[in-house]
Amino acid sequence: MDASRPGLRDELRPMLALASPVVLSELGWMAMGVVDSLMVGRIGPGALGAVSIGRAAFFGVVVFGMGLLLGLDALVSRSFGAADFAEGRRWLDQGSYLAVLASVPLIVLLRLSTALLEPWGIEPAVARQAAAYIDALSWGVLPLLLYTGFRRYLQAVNRARPVMVGLLSANLLNFVANWVLVFGHWGAPRLEAAGAGWATSIANLYLALFLAGAIAIHEREQRTGRRRSLPRPDWLRLRRLLALGLPAAGQLVVEVAVFAAATALAGRLDAASLAAHQIALTCASVAFMVPLGIASAGAVRVGQALGRGDPGGARRAGWCALLLAATFMSGAALLFVSLPGPLIRAFSADARVLAIGVTLLAAAALFQLFDGLQVVGTGILRGAGDTYTPFWWNLVGHWALGLPVGYLLCFGRGWGVVGLWIGWAVGLTIVGAVLLRVWIRTCRRFERRTAADTAPARPYWT
Repeated sequence: MDASRPGLRDELRPMLALASPVVLSELGWMAMGVVDSLMVGRIGPGALGAVSIGRAAFFGVVVFGMGLLLGLDALVSRSFGAADFAEGRRWLDQGSYLAVLASVPLIVLLRLSTALLEPWGIEPAVARQAAAYIDALSWGVLPLLLYTGFRRYLQAVNRARPVMVGLLSANLLNFVANWVLVFGHWGAPRLEAAGAGWATSIANLYLALFLAGAIAIHEREQRTGRRRSLPRPDWLRLRRLLALGLPAAGQLVVEVAVFAAATALAGRLDAASLAAHQIALTCASVAFMVPLGIASAGAVRVGQALGRGDPGGARRAGWCALLLAATFMSGAALLFVSLPGPLIRAFSADARVLAIGVTLLAAAALFQLFDGLQVVGTGILRGAGDTYTPFWWNLVGHWALGLPVGYLLCFGRGWGVVGLWIGWAVGLTIVGAVLLRVWIRTCRRFERRTAADTAPARPYWT
């Protein structure tokens, strides 16, 4: 073997340099939801359940718009890898137009969704608080989508640090706004669950403005070719962005919607089960943010390698991302099994919530490894231009297998909310295993692909 030939060890340092701030950014994003839960959890289980349902409904809708912009990972990173910085900026311009266009129907759909809470079987008092929380969150949809596009651009040009700084400072703003609006401090009205929604919307607006400033500074330093006049919509570019973004958006909707559906099903159980579900889901989601950040870094590193005509570098980047995620998620599983009590008690002192939550964390430990593999597999395949395969396999794994199994165990077998989590474990294990196999086949095809091609790859079905 040629000792001078680059290996995984050579990829580790640049991967960590990009992934570290991205992971901290994902954790910072997740922390805003955790703060919402911690704040309203002091009010009571009903308010905590309302935030759980409301946040699930919100992201079940808005995640589609966020997914539409994920094509920027491949398009901007390949432009950056090819040293065509002006091209990367043009993709950002069109991504911003797409964010504005997508926000209108998403806001309308979000507002309409509140009318479905009580018919679904949610307790009326919880449904009213959840509706108020969703209405407040809806004001932050457009800033959230703009932030998403700005973030994809900055990460793809190796400027992830401003994203991290923005999210850390946004968390401080969100904490203060929650304290003021949830409990009615400083003369503000006591809004309870709705106050948490308003705090998050304020933080989303701040994030969009912060990253817009970071992009302006980057362009002034790098002279990326920004035009002085307002760019016009480029329908050909928008179509190309949608060709990558639509399957990615569909995949996110499939994955988030199954969690939202399970949360809604948990809402039909008793308040303690719903509260335990929300707490365990929060813990699992915090762990998930780390491989999610690694997935974003992996997508960028794969795309940059293909942009500079280095398929071997793309292969190394993908495997490095997978190994990092597998290592971390194995540790998370061990934590859930060894210290479940302290994790649950951080949110609630209720004895029944604690008992159910400990069991749910044990179930979560079952799928941590495969959850990490599936999210990173999705990211590195996106960097390679394939967003179709993760969409279809998430659809099959979650909706054709995982959710039906969970429903049967929960309501048919009487396992309660634990049955829903066993169903998740089944779905995530299947998706993770399949996407790992797809990546192996993709690596074999890298040498035969055109490195500069940014069109979506043909799905690898077998």
